[in-house]
Parts: sequence; C-alpha cells; structure tokens
Amino acid sequence: MSVENGEWIMKGLAWDDPYRIRSWHELVNWINEIGFLPLFGNEIEGFSAEEHVSPDYWWTGDREQDPWEWREIIAASHKIAYGKFFDKKSGFISLEWLPYFINVRRDGYDFDSRWEDGLANRREKIIMDMLTARDDDGDMAFPDIQILSTELKKKAGFGKGKEKNFPGITTGLMMQTYLVITDFHRRVNKAGEEYGMPVSVLQPPETVWGYEAMTTAYDEAPKKSWQRIFDRVKEKFPESDEKDVIRLIGKCPG
Repeated sequence: MSVENGEWIMKGLAWDDPYRIRSWHELVNWINEIGFLPLFGNEIEGFSAEEHVSPDYWWTGDREQDPWEWREIIAASHKIAYGKFFDKKSGFISLEWLPYFINVRRDGYDFDSRWEDGLANRREKIIMDMLTARDDDGDMAFPDIQILSTELKKKAGFGKGKEKNFPGITTGLMMQTYLVITDFHRRVNKAGEEYGMPVSVLQPPETVWGYEAMTTAYDEAPKKSWQRIFDRVKEKFPESDEKDVIRLIGKCPG
C-alpha cells in the first residue's frame, strides 16, 4: 500500500492470476503455510496478504472478496491470531507459531510477573485487569470477557480529561502478545439497532486458546524462539534484508 498523488494505491495480483488468493479460507491456508503474515505490504517483497489478493475489492464491504472484511472473519474464526503484531501494524500469526511469538514478545513474563517487576505501566494494568480475573489461588485467570474496544475504553477510564492514549496502550499490549483481536461487532443504540463501523473485541490469547497451549514455548530461551521466527522469514523470503526483517518481527530479546 502506498500513497500516490494523495491516493491510496493497493498492491496485489490481477483477477485472473492463478496465484491470487480468492477467499478468506485460502488466506488462512497460506498463513498457516508461511506461519505469520503482515496484512499490508512492507519492505519485504511478497511478505503480506495485500500483495497476494486482488487490489480491486478493498473496503467494498463485499464479504466474499474484500480482504478488509476477511480480516474480521478470520479474527472471529479463531483459526488464526489477528492483531497489531508487526511494527505496530496489523497481521496474522498461525496457532503453530503464536507460542513462539508469545515467548519472544513477553520475554518469559506473564503479565502479572511483568507488573510485579515494574516492567508494565499502570494504564496497561488497568486494561488487563478489565479482561482477566483471579482464580482461588489469586493467580491470573482468563474468563471469556467480550467487550467492544470502545466500551473497554470507557470502562477502563480512558477519554477526554481521563487516562490517555488508549490506542497506543492497546497496540503495545498486542505487540507484546498479551492481547489479540478476537472479533468485530457494530455498536448498538438504545433502540437495539446496529450502527457505525465494526469495532474490535480485544482479549488475551489465553482466553481463546488456553494458557497451556499459548505457553508451550516458555521452556526454550526467548532468543531461540526469536531465531526461529527470523529464520522462517529468511527461509520463505531469502532476498529480504536483515534490517527489514528485524523491523517487522522486533529485535532479539536479551
């Protein structure tokens, strides 16, 4: 995606190109094959969903053909993790690779431990407390709390004259893999009618896929998990520049 003469220009493949991804199911299959994928084009040629779909249907609202709609469907399907994972921009991570990203981005810390060690800020904790609970032992638990991000913002005390930078805080929590986008819904007015654009639902990945499944890579050093991710990009996109890879996946921890 680029801007030319003030207009957004989408990359992509011709409608009749045999390699064009034609449905959200095909996109899920390709993400699983690659392992993880930014939504939009970036410095690494070919490493995005944008470059492999038709450029003609973005933001049309056509659920069959619009990749912007596909991201909503994929997030709600829970077949793939969706969120702002790549240089604070949107993308997808397969369930096979998500534990490695979690191990790297959290650097071995569950959120409770990060807070206790003074590595999380107060606004992050406010949001995480809204989306988690405590079990009988006082440990963090992950009930299925589904709340629109617009409502979460209000309930967590963000807004004019209150806590600031809700988008930045939630993006940071997604970059650290403490939150993912698990669905989209339109808001509902007092008459029970839907209105406006679809709004994201944010949840900890443990809520959807379970704590044990999400922490299977905790047994290996975060540096080793990072190397797996880096090597995967270089394997699939051998012409990619090392600096561009690191910009997207983040620096090696430690």
